[in-house]
Amino acid sequence: MDTTIALYSHDSVGLGHARRNRALAYALGEHLPTLTGGTVGGLLIAGHPDAGRDPLPEGWDWLVLPGMTRVRGGYGARRLGMDPDSLRDLRSATIDAALAALKPDLFIADRHPFGIDGELEPVLANLRARGTATVLGLREVLDSPRVASAEWEALGGAEHVASYLDAVWVYGDHHVYDPRLTGELPPALSRLATPTGYLSHGRPAGRTTYPGRTSPKPPPPYVLTVLGGGSDGAELARLAASAQLPEGHQHLLITGPQMPEQDITEIRALAAATSASTTVIRSAADVPELIAEAVSVVCMGGYNTMAEVMATSTPALVVPRHRRRQEQPRRARALASVGAVETCNPETLTAEDITAWWHRSVTGRTDRSHIDLGGLDIVAHLAKELLPAAASRSAASHSATAHSADAHSAVAHLAVEPLPVSVPAHPEVSRHVG
Repeated sequence: MDTTIALYSHDSVGLGHARRNRALAYALGEHLPTLTGGTVGGLLIAGHPDAGRDPLPEGWDWLVLPGMTRVRGGYGARRLGMDPDSLRDLRSATIDAALAALKPDLFIADRHPFGIDGELEPVLANLRARGTATVLGLREVLDSPRVASAEWEALGGAEHVASYLDAVWVYGDHHVYDPRLTGELPPALSRLATPTGYLSHGRPAGRTTYPGRTSPKPPPPYVLTVLGGGSDGAELARLAASAQLPEGHQHLLITGPQMPEQDITEIRALAAATSASTTVIRSAADVPELIAEAVSVVCMGGYNTMAEVMATSTPALVVPRHRRRQEQPRRARALASVGAVETCNPETLTAEDITAWWHRSVTGRTDRSHIDLGGLDIVAHLAKELLPAAASRSAASHSATAHSADAHSAVAHLAVEPLPVSVPAHPEVSRHVG
């Protein structure tokens, strides 16, 4: 049976959503053919022009939408001179037309079930009328329960959202953090939810050739600072550039492609004044490999960065973004509580704290083998069990117990019992730096 899959990410800020979907495309393209006996391909729908520069497996392609980005009071056009409502309608019509032609068997939306300002809601209605199985993919931490609850209500309530879905995949280890228990995922959606494990092992490399994109790996030993997209990482970069390195170590600081050029210029000057052993670059071709070979890493707490860190044994100091959302602090505290990382308060962190941590951390490694990092091996099994439902959907497909006996055998380790909440509303940091 040949299978066609479409994945959506809105990408209004950064590329985290598109990167998750790209990892899923590689995993589904590699593992699903063994389970179905047919080919697998499809389309990644993204909202940032940089997304389409990363390679995809054979049989897959990008559809890059006209961009929208956050502005005061909501969303606005990234480049086009259109009002937000008109641009949303254009994006919605583009997605709908593409999927009407593609006729996917499976559709996966990352994080936002209805996209920007509801652009996906009519698309989902049409997909379900055509028999497409629909999935909402969620990172393990959404936000504080209060904020998450308000976001579901703004979409019409959890029951309304659930009526458009066959399944919810939670990309995390429920023993570390379970949004079904913290209150971030309401009962109507929790009933559809399966934790997959973190999307860590088997993540694809990034693009290897792109003008201005280099990866000057320092000679070992080296420490690494990596800031995700970089749009909000300038302060941490300044601290890391000003820190003193352990003797004999190099330092590679990757600002992220979205950090403003003025900030990068300032950070390069700070690094040059502090140590000739620090190299500042905007981006790198294979950050997971750089993390794995570093002796220690300082980073922010975004999902993809954490997934890449946890696939290694490199000690990590996580300095979470704390403005606007509580997602990163909650993730950092949860991972610190199980010994996977160390974390600190970004408001009080100093360059001296980073200096001390580097000197202490470069002599050890971190065991993360107790964390479920195999989500990319599991999603193909979950996808396979949804494909028959796409042809003959019934009310039972909205139950979390709708998987067949074969699916339970294939993903038996995902079966969960109610657990104490790993991360309460205001957890204390078990290992705190600075």
